[in-house]
Amino acid sequence: MFDLERWQEIFEAISKNKLRTFLTGISVASGIFILVILLGFGQGMRNGIAHEFEEDAATSVWVWPGETTVAYKGLNPGRYVQLRNEDFDQVSQLFLEDIEYMAAFLFIRGVTAIYKNEVLAYELAGTYPSMQFIENESMVQGRFINSKDIDQKAKVVVIGQNIKAEVFDDKAKVIGEMIQFSGIPFKIVGVYSDPSGEQEENRMFIPMSTAQVVFEGTDHLQNLSFTLPVLDNFDAAVAQSLAFKEKMTRHLKAKHTVAPSDTRAIQIWNPLEEAKRYFTLTDNIAFFFWFVGICTIIAGVVGVSNIMLIVVKERTKEIGIRKALGAKPWSIVSMIVHEAVFVTAVSGFGGLIFGMGLLEIFGPYIEVDYILNPAVNFNIAIATVILLIVSGAIAGFIPAWKAANVHTIEALRDQ
Repeated sequence: MFDLERWQEIFEAISKNKLRTFLTGISVASGIFILVILLGFGQGMRNGIAHEFEEDAATSVWVWPGETTVAYKGLNPGRYVQLRNEDFDQVSQLFLEDIEYMAAFLFIRGVTAIYKNEVLAYELAGTYPSMQFIENESMVQGRFINSKDIDQKAKVVVIGQNIKAEVFDDKAKVIGEMIQFSGIPFKIVGVYSDPSGEQEENRMFIPMSTAQVVFEGTDHLQNLSFTLPVLDNFDAAVAQSLAFKEKMTRHLKAKHTVAPSDTRAIQIWNPLEEAKRYFTLTDNIAFFFWFVGICTIIAGVVGVSNIMLIVVKERTKEIGIRKALGAKPWSIVSMIVHEAVFVTAVSGFGGLIFGMGLLEIFGPYIEVDYILNPAVNFNIAIATVILLIVSGAIAGFIPAWKAANVHTIEALRDQ
């Protein structure tokens, strides 16, 4: 039941000590505010890391060759491992059940690209149709390379959106326009966009078969790339990618006569493995943020307890009079606990609203390395404030219980 007289007493006690109550409230509010800001930036780090790994498909795996560093089976170190079409075909058959998409790159050097009379200084690469899905590229105009282009060694090219904006009229349709590569005309069939932005959109893709026959004269490949089936559980997805990485490494080392201990000849980059490391780091940082924030809150609660001890000391004679007039110990306890809870609740919600307000206003504009849109879960924040209020009640209960057990005669004698 709402007791108006009780609340009048609380407000009267607070009004007599405005500065003391204000400073106590500030210490409690700052604890919640600091915790909210720390948790917000902890979530911002997770958002930023997740964004970094969204540039390519989440389950992608990239393989590229290097030089051997260990002598093996009579072969000296320093040999360059060369991937070929044979590797692509074998892997696609051996790991058919493990992979979702598979593609490769062949970067073409020394080719002059010209559109009309303008020389284009952009990267040119041969690839396969599946690269669109591995690189998370979406089509703005036209289409990507398809299997028919591969089979027919078609002279077609797909360009990035940034190239279209810089070379062509941004509003014009470029499908059907011709680009000369070392004097050989290629027709533009598509314009793509990439989630990683301009750097990835500064590339031009042609069919792998065309790149190998027209410009390289060999069946060389510079890397292999894959995506694995998507799993709902992150840890299961990491385990799947690690197992695939291990099998792929064993196969390619055996195929190219590389020592099992050689870590440089066959290199495999697994974004999920890297993401696992980063998320583990953010979990540790979040734990540290919680620790700092809770310690700050505890300091505020201790401040509330100390203030309640002072309040009890100042009101000892009043408490004695109440007891002499028949007040029950529990009514004295509830009077002091109510004051502690009120100060804690108002300060806690004040710090919560201020902290979440700042994150809501400025959070969407924060985009620095590995920190993106810091925010805090509202339910967690409310639960923290409720925990703070309970802690405030406990902080007030200890001096209140002491006050309730003061002997009436001793309380009346207090000056």
